[in-house]
Amino acid sequence: MKLRTYIVEDNATIRENLIGTLEELADVQAIGIAETEDAGKAWLTANSSDWDLAIVDLFLRQGSGLGVLEACRQRRKTQKMVVLSNYATPDVRMRCAQLGVDAVFDKSNEIEVLVDYCIEHGRGHMDSSRAS
Repeated sequence: MKLRTYIVEDNATIRENLIGTLEELADVQAIGIAETEDAGKAWLTANSSDWDLAIVDLFLRQGSGLGVLEACRQRRKTQKMVVLSNYATPDVRMRCAQLGVDAVFDKSNEIEVLVDYCIEHGRGHMDSSRAS
């Protein structure tokens, strides 16, 4: 079973490359995308049982990824929220941790780490879906 992943990223090139990389290397299925805070919040909260992982950029065409993270604080324990940003500073990482984010990755040099995270989370997801 693939890791159902929703991506909130307003840069089409980054989004398409990310989806291609994750689908090829990490057994991820991209189930939807949003380019704005409002669209990301709306989909993730309305379809709260339909996703396993959300990858969120902080700087969006409209709004902020922080609003998306805030809207998903009450998610199930098995659902993971990660941030993929060009601005993965210590302050940003701390703010994300306060919002219950599971991990923060820097777009410029941590894509491989994100792929590894997705592979690992996918394995854990498989184990928990077998157990239930």
